[in-house]
Amino acid sequence: MFFFGQTVSLIGTWMQQIAVTWLVYRLTQSPVLLGTVGFLGMIPSFILTPFAGVLSDRWSRYRILLFTQAVSMVQALALAVLVLAGFEQVWPILFLTLVLGCVSAVDMPVRHAFISDMVEHREDLGYVIAMNSAIFNFARLIGPSVAGFLIAWSGEGLCFLMNGLSYIAVIAALYSMRLVMPPPAGETHGILQELWDGFVYAFHDRKIRAILLLMALGGILGIPYVTIMPVYASEILDGGPRTLGLLMSAIGAGALVGALSFAWKPPHKRLMQIIPLAMGGVGLGFVGLAVCRSIPLALCFMFLAGLGMVFHFAASNTEVQTIVEESKRGRVVSLLIFSIMGMLPFGSLLAGALTDLFSIQWVFMLGGAGCITGAGVFVLRMKKAGVHMR
Repeated sequence: MFFFGQTVSLIGTWMQQIAVTWLVYRLTQSPVLLGTVGFLGMIPSFILTPFAGVLSDRWSRYRILLFTQAVSMVQALALAVLVLAGFEQVWPILFLTLVLGCVSAVDMPVRHAFISDMVEHREDLGYVIAMNSAIFNFARLIGPSVAGFLIAWSGEGLCFLMNGLSYIAVIAALYSMRLVMPPPAGETHGILQELWDGFVYAFHDRKIRAILLLMALGGILGIPYVTIMPVYASEILDGGPRTLGLLMSAIGAGALVGALSFAWKPPHKRLMQIIPLAMGGVGLGFVGLAVCRSIPLALCFMFLAGLGMVFHFAASNTEVQTIVEESKRGRVVSLLIFSIMGMLPFGSLLAGALTDLFSIQWVFMLGGAGCITGAGVFVLRMKKAGVHMR
C-alpha cells in the first residue's frame, strides 16, 4: 500500500518539478533564477532536516507523514490555481517553492526511516530500500516525459493540478495501513542535546562519516546540475519542453534500471566498493554531457548519471541503516538526507551562477570532474582506515 501510494504521488511530484523549472525559465529566461528556485526548494533541508531526525526518533513517523503529505497537496493545488487563473508572476512561485521545501525537509528523513519500521528482518532492508528507489525512479521516468507533453499541449497549470490530486493516493494508502510497532521511545534530553548526540555518533564512525561526506559532495557538484537542464535543452540541444522531459526521463530510466538491479540481488558484501564506483559513474555522465551536442548521446549520458546516482544512494543508505543503532536511526538517516538535500541549495546556486558566467558545457565538466575526484579520495581514505576496497 505504501509503494502504491508513493508511485502515484511521485509521478505527480516529478511533473510539478519539471513544470516549475520550465515556467520560471519561460517567464524570466534567467539561469540565475532557475538556480534560485532550486535554492529556495532545498535550503530548508539545510536547517530543518537534522531536527526532523530528532522528531522522527521521538514521535510517530506514521502521523508525521500524514501531515506532510496533506500540506504538500495544498501547496500543489495553490500553484495550480495561480497558473490556471493566469497569474504568471515569479514571486508566488518562489514563495510556494519555499513552502514545499520546508515540508520536504521534514518528510524525506521521516519517510526513509519509516521504511525500516515496515521491515521485520534487517537482512531484507537492502531489498526494500532498493524497491523504494525503484519506485522513485519509475516516477522520474514517467513524470517528466508526461509533463513535457502536457506543458507543450496546455501549459504548466495542468501539471500542478494533477500533482495536487495525486496526493489523494498516498494519503489514502497511509490511512489504509495497519502497523503493529512500538511507539518511539521518549528521550529525557532536550532537542539540541539529542541532535548533538546524533552528530557525535555519526562522525565518530569512520564509515558513516566518509559516506556522509561523499554524499555531500554529490549534493554540491552532482545532483543540483539537473536544475539547469532547461538551459542545456534549449541552448545546446536546440530543444523545448519535450526535449527537457526526455532528458529527465533518461536520467530516471538509468536510475530505475539501477534500482531494480540493486533490488534483484543487493550486494551486501560489496557496498563499500560500489559507493565510490557509483559516484564516479555520475561524474562520467556529466563529463559526457559537457562534450556532446546530440540528443541521443545526451540521453545516454543522462542514463549513466541516473544509474550512478541510484546505486550510490541505495548502497550508502543500506550500509548506514545496517550498521546504525536503532535508538539513533532517525537522526543518522536525517544526516544522510541532509548530506544531499542540505547541500543541494548551495549546489543549485553554484550551478546557476556558473552557467551565467561560463558556458554550460564547462559547468558540467567541472561538476563531473569533482565527482570523480571525490570518489578517488573516498577510496584512499577507506583504505587508510583499513576497509577492504578491492
